[in-house]
Formats: sequence, C-alpha cells, structure tokens
Amino acid sequence: MIKKFEKESMYEPNPKWETAISRIEKLYKPIYDNGTMRTEFDRDYTRVINCNAYRRLKNKTQVFFAPKNDHICTRIEHVNLVASISNTISNFLGLNSQLTAAIAVAHDIGHSPFGHQGEKILSEIAEREYGSKFWHGRNGLHLVDDLELLSDNAGIKRNLNLTYAVRDGIVAHCGNPNPKGIKPRKEAIDLKEFTDSNKFAPYTWEACVVKIADNISYLGRDLEDAKEMKLLTDRDINNIDKSIKMIRINNSSIIGYLINDLCNNSTIEDGLKFSDEALEVIKKINKFNTEKIYKNERIQPTIRYFTVVINEIFYMLKSAYNGTSTTKSVRRMKRYYPYLSEEFSNWLERYSNSDDRDDYCNKIIYDLNDIKEYCRAIIDYLSGMTDQYIIRIYNEIVSF
Repeated sequence: MIKKFEKESMYEPNPKWETAISRIEKLYKPIYDNGTMRTEFDRDYTRVINCNAYRRLKNKTQVFFAPKNDHICTRIEHVNLVASISNTISNFLGLNSQLTAAIAVAHDIGHSPFGHQGEKILSEIAEREYGSKFWHGRNGLHLVDDLELLSDNAGIKRNLNLTYAVRDGIVAHCGNPNPKGIKPRKEAIDLKEFTDSNKFAPYTWEACVVKIADNISYLGRDLEDAKEMKLLTDRDINNIDKSIKMIRINNSSIIGYLINDLCNNSTIEDGLKFSDEALEVIKKINKFNTEKIYKNERIQPTIRYFTVVINEIFYMLKSAYNGTSTTKSVRRMKRYYPYLSEEFSNWLERYSNSDDRDDYCNKIIYDLNDIKEYCRAIIDYLSGMTDQYIIRIYNEIVSF
C-alpha cells in the first residue's frame, strides 16, 4: 500500500497537531482510561455516535422522502458510506483514519429534515427573518458547539466539545471540491468565519478526504435508489453507460473506480485530484442525476409539502413571541397543541434567558429580548427535527 501522504498526516509530529487536537474547553478525563486507550479523535468519534443528533439521522431524508422500502438510503446510511470511502482513501494514502472517521460520521449532523429541500426552505426563512443563510455545515458546527449535550462522569450535561480538526471538517465539507485539486489551508481560523459553504479549504488533509468522499458517495447510490423507487429503468441507466466506457454504471463500480483514480492521481504537490477522465464521469453522472432524479416531476409534490409544513410551524411559534415571557406564551398553547407546546417551551428554557429558566447550567444562546434571536431559536429547533417528528408537529397543528 502506497502511503504517499504519510508525512502530512495528522499525527503528533505534524506542526498543526496542537491546534488540531485543541478544544474550546478542557475535556473531562474518562474514569476507566488513563489516556492511552483512545486518541483525541477516537474520543470525538464516540462522542458523535452516542449523541442524539447522530441518532436522528436515521429518520432524515437523503433524497427520497418517507419511502416504504427499507433499503432506500437515509441520512445515517449516507454518513456511514462517506466514512467507509474516507477510510479506504486515508489508509491507502497514509493519513489519519481515526480523524477521517470522526469527521465523516459528524459531517452531516447539522442537516435539517426533508434533506436539501428542507435546508433550502429554512434558509429562505432565516434570510427573511434575521438576514442570515442557513446551511447544514455551519449548523453542524453550531450544533456540536452549542446545542448537543452529553452527560459527563458526574452526570452533568455538557456540549460535545470536539477537537478543532473535527469541527473544521464539519463546517468545511460543504461544496464541490476544486477539480484542479484540493489542498488544506495553512492557517487555523475562527471557524465562525465560514459565512458561506466552500469559503475556505479544510484545515487538514483528512478533512479534504471527507469532502471528496462525500461527493463520491451519492453518485451511484442515488441512481440505485431511483431505480428501486421506479424513477429510473435499466434503459435509462444504460444510456449513461453508452457515454462512459471505462466502468459499468452501478454503485460499487462507480465508488471503486473513483477511489482508485483519486488515489493514483493525488500528490502532495497537486492535492487530492481526479484524472480528466474521472472528472468527465462525475460530470456526466451528476448531470444525469440532476435532470432525471432531483428535478423529476415525481419529487415536486413533496417539495411543495415540505414548504407548507416548515412555514406553518415557524409562523405558529413566531406568533407566541412575548419577550422574555415567551416561554409562558408557548405553554399557553398547550390547550390546542400539547406536544408542540411542551417540547418547544423546554427548548427555550434550556437555551434562552427565559423567565422560567431555573435548573439549567449550560450557556445561554438566545436573548429573548430580541425577536430575531427568537426566530433563530425556532430555526435551530426545526433543523434538528426528523422527518417523522416534524410531520407529527404539523399534524397536531392542522388536526382537530
């Protein structure tokens, strides 16, 4: 196995090492581990897969909403596919596979319900209400830094407090890699400077691997699912075959071909890159998937439904605004909307300067004196929902 990136891997001799393993706060020591059993990135991996936000990915749309077929890809399967692809690449190139694993399982943790369409709808509301875009990379960083909680050795709930390298990998994974090659940036920056997806390159080679693996992972899988859902036929897929001579168009062949091409064509000098032939394959499959799957008329009714569901819940909660007494207003909705009232009032108590805040010791995120901050709280609440959960909330609002 050719480990041609080994000298750039994120291990202790790397000059970026201390920054890469740094955390916002010092992480508590495990009871039964003297520090030698797990690396910092191993600890991040286990913190992610044990948090509720990761668990919810199993009920979040990847491409197809509410499929009755159990074999259709959901968001949690997607992140595990990315982890598998990342592991193969990082091992072959000699990079730190513990770091790629941690980034991969966390990279989509900030995704909204209803997939990219849900993300688009939330962004439209966020731009209108408080002048900021919503995108899942930045939301993922916000979630692991501010919202998601795990119990420590004393049973106190604390934020995930991940390493800089993993947090960077989450916020930097969005967007298409530069076809001429992707290299990590040299400087450690405040990650809140990521005001747009793809604004900066990732900080580590390992995060660059995950960014590319993310783009590899869905090409063939979306084709496979579309065929299973009767949006595509063998004849449709064979039409792509005619213009792509080097591989058979199925999920395994696409992944194997692109991993092999990437590993053979990447160098430290040029970065992680594909051959011109592989780039042409990616371009053709992406074009086909966009036209035949993502813009398929069969998908459009669900998009209109998502718009109604998300906006209705948002406006219902916004109507309850009453400054720092908003939590009381939300609780008064219990007569008609008991589940929504209970769940969202608890959310406000946990994260805002609500008058009802008593037993929480985590940091305050939302100032309820500012309606824009309250709208941000609603968006954060909605973004964490699964497809099933948000539909339950919507049905409670519209049903008698």
